[in-house]
Amino acid sequence: MQSAYRRFHSTETAVTKVFNDLLRAADGEQLSALCLPYLTAAFDTVDHELLLLRLQRQFGLRGIVLDWFRSYLSGRSFRVVLNGRTSSIIYIICSVPQGSVLGPLLFIVYTADLTTIAEKHGVSLHAFADDTQLYLHCRRGDIASAATQLERCITDVGCWMSGNRLILNTDKTELLWVGPRYSLHQHVLCLPELHLGHDSVVARDHVRLQGATILSDLSLDRHVSVVSASGFYWLWQLGRWRRSLDTQSAATLVHSFVSSRIDYCNAVLAGAPKVTTDKLQRVMNAAARVITGTHKFDRGLSRILHTELHWLDVPERVMFKLCILVHSCLHSQAPQYLVDLCLSVSDVASRQHLRSTSRRLWSFGDTGCERTADGLSLLLARLPGTRCLTI
Repeated sequence: MQSAYRRFHSTETAVTKVFNDLLRAADGEQLSALCLPYLTAAFDTVDHELLLLRLQRQFGLRGIVLDWFRSYLSGRSFRVVLNGRTSSIIYIICSVPQGSVLGPLLFIVYTADLTTIAEKHGVSLHAFADDTQLYLHCRRGDIASAATQLERCITDVGCWMSGNRLILNTDKTELLWVGPRYSLHQHVLCLPELHLGHDSVVARDHVRLQGATILSDLSLDRHVSVVSASGFYWLWQLGRWRRSLDTQSAATLVHSFVSSRIDYCNAVLAGAPKVTTDKLQRVMNAAARVITGTHKFDRGLSRILHTELHWLDVPERVMFKLCILVHSCLHSQAPQYLVDLCLSVSDVASRQHLRSTSRRLWSFGDTGCERTADGLSLLLARLPGTRCLTI
């Protein structure tokens, strides 16, 4: 459940996994507690001796290989030069080199025990480097016990971090209770906060999860509004300099600053209402007008989008992203936590007697949805009424 610096893993796959888990719990009439612990200067406080000890005892590095790592970490120093005056040399006895290839990988090794702590308390954990998400699901009558369970887990995580020279900042730790809207309205006055030592973490109405804004009812209106505002801002900036740019340069800048933001984590928009995706579509329409130099009320915008620019509409871009994810899962080019959600019908015990076992059909998650693997578009079907993601 660590998505940083690993092949086929990214912040998008991490958000897809966590958001899918929250949706599936909500579909099961459950509430979820999502906690985002905040580590202060995480990469800067890694203790070299503890890291080398962990490499030796937990990962079995011995002899010259361990000496390589010791040589890599030791002997580093820095000094400051200001107005011709030089400070004394400071030797670095902690931290992993940032901006290096090994630095983030060593940090993941250093914090590998966090998964074990979460599993001991029955809490799900997903991480991207030092950004950790802890969450668990409960029935509406078990909110208090779930909060206590999460408190104990975070307390143990804090104790482990203290023993390993890391700092858990409870002031910046965030908590979000997630679930169906009507369930949240029933418990809005009794959603518990977390008591961590002398500090309390109060539940919020939204959090930012790897750049995606998640509301307590799992609606994405705020996320879409933030992305739309950012897109229009950059289009306004580009519009000021459009006359100095050729069409290809303008298109490159639009892809860099606008469409890339619209496409980021858009898999979570699967099944979103048209009123939500229309906000992003208006940004795409404005971007097309900036590139082609057309005006707001000029006709033929659809022809420009599809024929000249070869752009998909926003709902189709979401479908395309889901196609890519499912195709990657079926060809083992996706994280294992997403691959596990795609099962062949022939591997499901309750469906092995069906005629569909010989038709190369696949079942996505536990939704009961079956589709053939021939053709990417056919992989997108979802059961009517469910809010689960396609995979």
